[in-house]
Amino acid sequence: MSTTRHLVNRQRRLATAAAERSTTATTTTATPTEPEPETLEDAGTEAEAEDAAQDEAPPEPQRKLRPPAFRVRLPAVLCVLTVVFGAFAAWTFTSADRLRDDPSRQNTALTDIGRTSEVKGQITEAVGAVFSYNYASPAKSRQAAKTYLVGKAVGQHEEMLAEVRAQAPKQKLVLTTTVTESGVELLDGDRARLLVFADQSNTRTGKADETTYAAAMFAVDAVRRGDNWRISAIDTFTQ
Repeated sequence: MSTTRHLVNRQRRLATAAAERSTTATTTTATPTEPEPETLEDAGTEAEAEDAAQDEAPPEPQRKLRPPAFRVRLPAVLCVLTVVFGAFAAWTFTSADRLRDDPSRQNTALTDIGRTSEVKGQITEAVGAVFSYNYASPAKSRQAAKTYLVGKAVGQHEEMLAEVRAQAPKQKLVLTTTVTESGVELLDGDRARLLVFADQSNTRTGKADETTYAAAMFAVDAVRRGDNWRISAIDTFTQ
């Protein structure tokens, strides 16, 4: 009897222990372990640590920005140009005053714009006429010489066009002169001197047309006769 009771009690204890183990396992499985929440104090401590690390880190060296080259050079260039233009302006005014004050050289080309334009226009027309020649109408060239030339210029023109007149009938030559630019160097009452730039074309209209081109630069002296300006001398800058 005693042995039987002991066996029964033992079996009960074993069953109770098994039941408890089963309950504990079920509870552990159903309730997951949650991470411990981070407190505000911990977060603040981490932020302070990051700020301290940034403060302790050496600052990055700053690159010096060099100004563009033109900012350095432009003032120097402007200074040079100012000096040049200032010197030129001073020279211009000084020259103009000297010409106005000298009784022997009253150059009104600097002041009389209307008369300067008049002499330029008429002499441009005269040069184009007297230095052009057409083999088919030689009388037109001679008439131009009579109209626009006086004094020394008559003989100079005759000499300059002598070869053209000699060759023109055989080569059927046409000479055309066009003034491209002119400037009045001196304008003193009824006298003037001009610098002339011109283009010339020389065309031979024989069996095969052939044209040559050349540029010319020369000076002419002009005198006013009545209402018209005439060429009185031709200077080709050759001895």
